[in-house]
Amino acid sequence: MNTIVPDYSRRDFLKKSSFAAAGTLSLVSIPMMGASYTPVQDELNIVGPKTGYSPQIGTLVSMMNWMRNVVEGQVRGLEQEQLDFLIDDKANTVGAMLMHLAATERFYQIHTFEGKNWGDWSREDSKRWSTASGLGNDARKKIKGNDLPYYLDTLNEVRAHTLNELKKRDDDWLLKVDNNWPWGPTNAYCKWFHVVEHESNHNGQIKFIKARMPS
Repeated sequence: MNTIVPDYSRRDFLKKSSFAAAGTLSLVSIPMMGASYTPVQDELNIVGPKTGYSPQIGTLVSMMNWMRNVVEGQVRGLEQEQLDFLIDDKANTVGAMLMHLAATERFYQIHTFEGKNWGDWSREDSKRWSTASGLGNDARKKIKGNDLPYYLDTLNEVRAHTLNELKKRDDDWLLKVDNNWPWGPTNAYCKWFHVVEHESNHNGQIKFIKARMPS
């Protein structure tokens, strides 16, 4: 037997659903308390195509820019001693993690822009980036004594090259499937989105470390 839902029931359902959706949207629209934000151009908070890039690449770039702004806000004002602070002898410093972000992005540049297999780095790139990429004890020994501009300049240097190279490419390049990637078939979009979520992951670690720094 067919069950017919009366009109008033549908209206009531839609009305209740609208209130529920409004409540959910209001929660989404409230900024996360405690997060660091920078008053910059309005378009920073718009995810989507950007002038100078193909549509999908522009959308990726908008996410990269947004996440980088969050990371930079998180470390703004940190002194050298804070950048070198270790919670324990197994931890990583904030400074080392910032270099780690730059190293990761550099290695993805080589892999996706130059078409090299992962790990096929030049001697110059290996010398500059391998310690930061690996973190751990070697990074604890070598990555210290630098002020914040040193780390931000390094991040900006690497990012400028990324953006310049992405401008030369199109969505077909971004979406082309790589069947030989270790975690299974993927594309440059997923690889570069990983660079974004990788920054998000370490941003959380940086926030954790900051909360435990001596006052």
